[in-house]
Amino acid sequence: MNSYDISAPTYFAGGTYQSSLGRTSDVIDPARLEKVGVICDVTPAEMEAVLDVATAAQRKWKVLDAKTRATILHRIASRIEATDMRACAEIMSREMGKPYPEAIGEVANCAGAFRYFAEMARDEAGKVAGTTQTGSFQFSRYEPLGLSVHIMPFNFPILLMCWTVAASLASGNGCIIKPAPATTLSTLEFMQIFADLPEGLIACLPGGVALAEALIASPKTHAVAFTGSVAAGRAVAIAAAGQMKPAVIEAGGSDPMIITAHAPLDVAAAGAVTAAFHMSGQVCTSAERFFVVDAVHDDFIKKFVAETKRLRIGNGLTKAEIGPLVSEAARAKVIRLVDDAVAKGAKVEIGGRIPPSEPVGWFYEPTILTGCTPDMAIMREECFGPVAAVMRVADFDQALEKANDSEFGLGASVFTTSLEEAMDAADRLEAGMVWVNNPLIDNDALPFGGWKKSGIGRELSRLGLDAFRRSKMVIIDHKPVRQEWWYPYPDDWFYETGGRKHA
Repeated sequence: MNSYDISAPTYFAGGTYQSSLGRTSDVIDPARLEKVGVICDVTPAEMEAVLDVATAAQRKWKVLDAKTRATILHRIASRIEATDMRACAEIMSREMGKPYPEAIGEVANCAGAFRYFAEMARDEAGKVAGTTQTGSFQFSRYEPLGLSVHIMPFNFPILLMCWTVAASLASGNGCIIKPAPATTLSTLEFMQIFADLPEGLIACLPGGVALAEALIASPKTHAVAFTGSVAAGRAVAIAAAGQMKPAVIEAGGSDPMIITAHAPLDVAAAGAVTAAFHMSGQVCTSAERFFVVDAVHDDFIKKFVAETKRLRIGNGLTKAEIGPLVSEAARAKVIRLVDDAVAKGAKVEIGGRIPPSEPVGWFYEPTILTGCTPDMAIMREECFGPVAAVMRVADFDQALEKANDSEFGLGASVFTTSLEEAMDAADRLEAGMVWVNNPLIDNDALPFGGWKKSGIGRELSRLGLDAFRRSKMVIIDHKPVRQEWWYPYPDDWFYETGGRKHA
């Protein structure tokens, strides 16, 4: 494998980095507004050639036994654990602004998904059913789909890619990755991790919407995994459905957090800061809408503000928790939503402005708004920025009602010391994931995904594996006999009506 050069228009295919003839564009650091590198849009001809090579590689990969495939996936995991990931993390921090500790943590923690799905695919390969007929062996088995397309977001470009790629590879598929333009450089850098895969089985093709549409429409691809906005997720789902291709859609949300009268306020305030402002709020499962019970509202806000004041703002390669937003457009949306809320009566407790200390780059201060009401856009739209919109509620029941009053349903968080409230929240919250006293946690063995407009299908767990394989029912009669229900029917199976016989 040749080395990767971030200054050259490059894509990854056939086990190596290749120069592209496609249109190029500069990558700009959102903190310093300086050029980081160059990316390309691969040409249609380059895409077609890559798909042909990947198809040939997948035909060989799918016939390998599960143990051999698992061994190779474990090698990938071991390579992740043994490789110095600092270069990849630094590139990610420079191209999209993520604080370095979060970037290095992301790329260093991808091994688990490969180990999990390597063994899950070996352990869970079908089902033997109770027979419906004597002398018949009846079972189902799983087979790969072919080539899967992975359309990735900018916020967790490596981790989320590994979640779906590991499941797809374990199922026997080949993988075509389309990284987000904002994190193409770090994704390409990471591709060196896949050196142990058969040549051509995995590819990384830079490009925009046109490439995504072409990959989904191509008869050479067979499944789609997408993470991104609701609008883009809807478009991907429609396009995939038009081709009768299965799709896993994780489309973000506007997650609620409930602070009950029984909440441990010191812990809740610290957890709320992380849930709301982690990666400047650019997390699909960020807590955006806060519902705080009246009895503890004022005390919680004081503690929430105090914890927020401890955060440092700056370049992702410095000692800072709050980096820039990914783009000027992303910050403009945050500003619009905050301005709308303030115009309708919300109070800015802290933040609500571009930090004076960072006049260059797309920075925005971590912001807490109180007095929020349902008519404010920030309570209806996904903000995807460092803003916590707080609504005062009378009690726990009203908090649940308001939390569920949303077209989104990705995750939801609750802080409480009441077991009754915790269990009630787990039952009643309309979300694919519920966290009590510990937001944002995931588990390779549990399904990740949302309800309502927040997505279709699941990543991780056995459900995440099933997204990339299809079932086949098999019936084997090992002692062939002529069955009594086969044609022609015996005469005594017929009855007569009006002189005519009917079966």
